[in-house]
Amino acid sequence: MNSWVNSAEVLGSDLPLELSGTGNRRALLMDALREAVRSGRLAPGARLPPYRSLAADLGLARNTVADAYAELVAEGWLAARQGSGTRVAERAVPVTPAHRPRTPERAARPVHDLVQGQPDPSVFPRTAWVASARRALAAAPDDAFGPGDPHGRPELRRALAGYLARVRGVRAAPDRIVVCSGAAHGLRLLAEVVGGPWAAEEYGLPFHRALLASHGVGTRPLGVDADGARVDGLTRRDRAVLLTPAHQFPTGGPLHPGRRAAVVDWARATGGLVVEDDYDGEFRYDRQPVGAVQGLDPEHVVLVGSVSKSLSPTLRIGWMVLPQRLVGPVVTAKGEREQFSSATEQLTLADFVASGAYDRQVRRMRQRHRRRRDQLVAALERRAPHVRVTGIAAGLHAVLELPHGTERSAVRAAAWQGLAVEGLADYLHPGAGLGGEPRDGLVIGYATPAESAYPEALEALCRALPPG
Repeated sequence: MNSWVNSAEVLGSDLPLELSGTGNRRALLMDALREAVRSGRLAPGARLPPYRSLAADLGLARNTVADAYAELVAEGWLAARQGSGTRVAERAVPVTPAHRPRTPERAARPVHDLVQGQPDPSVFPRTAWVASARRALAAAPDDAFGPGDPHGRPELRRALAGYLARVRGVRAAPDRIVVCSGAAHGLRLLAEVVGGPWAAEEYGLPFHRALLASHGVGTRPLGVDADGARVDGLTRRDRAVLLTPAHQFPTGGPLHPGRRAAVVDWARATGGLVVEDDYDGEFRYDRQPVGAVQGLDPEHVVLVGSVSKSLSPTLRIGWMVLPQRLVGPVVTAKGEREQFSSATEQLTLADFVASGAYDRQVRRMRQRHRRRRDQLVAALERRAPHVRVTGIAAGLHAVLELPHGTERSAVRAAAWQGLAVEGLADYLHPGAGLGGEPRDGLVIGYATPAESAYPEALEALCRALPPG
């Protein structure tokens, strides 16, 4: 149908009077819309009024109607699609209240992806990568095509040792480096070798915590503030601590120098291990480079890195720079043969690093991400100056700080606008004790959208933010 149904068709003639009372207007509106669908007054595919029009008809705040629409989309009653408005979901057939669907239809697929952690796949350096692959294959020794060494190809370990020393201040010979299939694979191996329990920043990747738990390693949360992790909370019982010192994930900011020294002192005094996830270590914009904590004490710190942000997560190549005592146990845990990372891709990456192409790619991505970040900041200053943006000196994402109690509604409003975004609460350790109100915010990844789609994504984001 080309036009939307009017408010009377949607809600019935008596509902506007009910909404004029003092009750929960959003809940009343949602109940009325559900009933309209159940009764058949709204047929599958029927187009609803724009939330601004319905809000004006009913004398409601626009956010009240927008939140109601977004929640009903999430429940499966409605479907939202860019350029097509909001419609009754095709599967939302009229049913009696006693036979409501137990599993609602999933919301429509987002139009714009603002989830953190993924680079734009269109900027993969295809030409330079193919050139490195040709050179690497032409020069490869015969043993490169036999059973793989679980240490990783020596060509790649040599190239990484030189690059990490030059760029990240890492102190390591090639024999301290073990190639893995990414940071997650490295954590699995360390969990098996080191055992638990571990401490971890109270804000971090739930996937990493779940991965450790699946290997019998529980995690205990450490508080996070403007100076990074509160490492004064470490104890002798902790076998290891998982940190993101270069750029705390996801709240942003490097670990304070005093805390960097303190965590190394803890490791020396207790025999514990610092596991340094070098997340975003290469992507900095408004501050001087911060070297790896590993450079302070290579015998008590493991540096874990990968090319998932700088090149592509599909390459499945990462590395660990290990204390000497852990190299043998980690290689044993990995297995007798390389089962995870392709030898030809390792050789290609070795040439890519040694030829300087990797440095050029990082510089290119750094410029691109900085431009994207600046566009985000400018859009917020213009459209939502009341929203504070943090964590923007480095990395591929920013945190938008929101008023208390507005995070969930903002995520729902973003979904209604066709955006995939995550709330800050998604990254909070379930055992965290914040000693106050939880922080509300959105974690906005600005690297993924295509160049042509990014301005539209920012406009949609600003429309989803709570008013000042």
